[in-house]
Amino acid sequence: MEGLKKNMALAVCTGCSIGECIDVDHLITVAGEEVDGIACMKHPALCSEEGLGSLHHLVRDSGADRLAIAACSPRVKSEQFRMDGPYVERINLREQVAWVMDPDAEDTLMCADDQVRMGLAKLGAISDNVPYIPGQVFSDILVVGGGLAGLTAALEGASAGYRVHLVEKKGSLGGYAGRIYKLMPTIDGQEELIEPDTSALMEQVVSHPEVKVYLGSTIDSISGEPGNFSVRLENEKGTELTVGSVVVSTGWKPYDATRLGHLGYGLSPQIKTLEEFEKQVQEEAVPDRVLFVLCAGSRDQAHLPYCSSYCCTAALKQALYVREKNPESQVFIVYRDIRTTGFQEEFYKMVQSDDAIFMTRGIIDSVSLADTQVRVKVKDSLLDDMISLDTDMVVLATGMVPSSTEDLQLQYRLGKGLPEIEYSFSDSHFICFPYETRRTGIYAAGTVRAPMDLESRREDAERAMRKAIQCIECVKRGEAVHPRAGDLTFPDLYMDRCTDCKRCTEECPFGAYDETEKGTPLPNPSRCRRCGICIGSCPERVIGFSDFSINSVSAMIKSIHVPDEFEEKPRILMFVCENDAYPALDAAGVNRLKISPYVRIIPVRCLGSVNKVWISDALSHGYDGILQIGCKPGDDYQCHFIHGSELTEQRGENLQETLETMMLEPERIRTSFVEITDYRGIQETINEYVEELELIGPNPFKSL
Repeated sequence: MEGLKKNMALAVCTGCSIGECIDVDHLITVAGEEVDGIACMKHPALCSEEGLGSLHHLVRDSGADRLAIAACSPRVKSEQFRMDGPYVERINLREQVAWVMDPDAEDTLMCADDQVRMGLAKLGAISDNVPYIPGQVFSDILVVGGGLAGLTAALEGASAGYRVHLVEKKGSLGGYAGRIYKLMPTIDGQEELIEPDTSALMEQVVSHPEVKVYLGSTIDSISGEPGNFSVRLENEKGTELTVGSVVVSTGWKPYDATRLGHLGYGLSPQIKTLEEFEKQVQEEAVPDRVLFVLCAGSRDQAHLPYCSSYCCTAALKQALYVREKNPESQVFIVYRDIRTTGFQEEFYKMVQSDDAIFMTRGIIDSVSLADTQVRVKVKDSLLDDMISLDTDMVVLATGMVPSSTEDLQLQYRLGKGLPEIEYSFSDSHFICFPYETRRTGIYAAGTVRAPMDLESRREDAERAMRKAIQCIECVKRGEAVHPRAGDLTFPDLYMDRCTDCKRCTEECPFGAYDETEKGTPLPNPSRCRRCGICIGSCPERVIGFSDFSINSVSAMIKSIHVPDEFEEKPRILMFVCENDAYPALDAAGVNRLKISPYVRIIPVRCLGSVNKVWISDALSHGYDGILQIGCKPGDDYQCHFIHGSELTEQRGENLQETLETMMLEPERIRTSFVEITDYRGIQETINEYVEELELIGPNPFKSL
């Protein structure tokens, strides 16, 4: 294999049925044919203490700076096989060959040979990596928003020894939590409402030597990258800061009650929202009869389709306000459902036990004035088909809407705020990464991220701050934060080839690239999540990582032996996303589900990282088909890099053009999506595709 490094080594494990299924000695022979002078060994249990000792001896004695370990999946035993010095490439012979293919069969042995060839080819094509670390990494942290979440985050960061800058646009701290009269019990068995502790929290934050508070200040601009964000504040002093990461806790606002005319809002001052009533109980007398309407505009497709999670308990708490301040009062609660989780259920039962608090399920039919009172008609109630209640005041439990993040004034090509999901909440990957936004180093905390109650906001803020701290420490080491945690590579651009097409800057989900007026990309490596989508987007082979590039994957593709058309042994190249599809494929192996030995698997960082060059190389080399398998796209996406799978679908038209140019059938390229748990589905997808290609026939390029 021309051009491969000479200081390479191969270690093959024969345990876990590998040696029973595969001729390991033949693999070592293949390695010797591919790489002159390669040092090889085999061991019945490489992960054992003895096996690891032998492995370290192999590296030391051979002086290898590239080590291939042909054993189990790279998703397991990662700590055992992590080594200082050589670059380690894991070749999956267990889950993806020995456990899914017939033992000692010719096709199984050929598959194992090719997997080793591809691993060695990659080692020969990759380059040495020097991590990207900014010239100066700052450990200060910016917290935007001085409500409960912001205060909690600031105290958490300062207590960990980091300098925190807390910016609040109003003239005082506390936010909504600072205006609350009393809190619901937080301990099981506690029956009395408790005094809020926001003032004490504010005092802790303001008096902490590591916290600097900026009141009456807004963000004028945020630019730069994790470890080195430049922040300019809009205040009397025109303050400028440099921080390593940012926590955004800008909170929420009540749903616009003026849109709830059908519930009577605006009809009379006697009809209020939860927030308005919270203020009234602290300043005015409480009337004799108060009716609460739960889910006022929430879980309603015409208003807020979601549950805000705090409204039910807030209304129950305010019902106790009424009873506490006016013992002769009566309270009515009309609900669609009451949602009280955890210990809140005990609180609900306590409120329910009050004989002067009446609860009924029902739907508000109409709200009107009746002399000095408000008449509320309720249909489909538990009491009757239609009931009429006259009350002195109606309180609408409106939901929460996240504050806009446009005020962050991010100097990113992709916008001034944080990207949002359907209901305007800041988003990165709602399943796996709840605090990370799509802007690396900027973390959402509290109700700007998701609807939640007060206690959840505290926990959320603490966790977001820990993520912000983790980010700074990772930048200091040149590591990716997530999802490729610990990855020391970064995108390297060969600008002499760049045509300023803007595809990388437009398609990067995380805003890692800015651009000049001409359109030339300006990389910010610390913003990068190492997904490789920019590799897949670039038509000129400009972008690459030290261990994942156009050349390294092309070398893997071209390394295998493709049988001629008369041998009737098709070859299918599989690009498999490492995040969901690869684990599903491993799970198929664990469950011993049979997979065709005709497939050759190349894991990729994201399906969106697949470049058209690799498709052309594979078809020209004689592969009969190409199967791309990635994470689920769509509204309920599961792609760890947001829209890599979606981009793959969009690029499908270009791939079909490639097939037409080569005069090949459209079926020779297929893209499928699986969930991480769908190991049976991925087996069926692979085997059905192989059967289909066998019917189509061999790639005509085999004979060239």
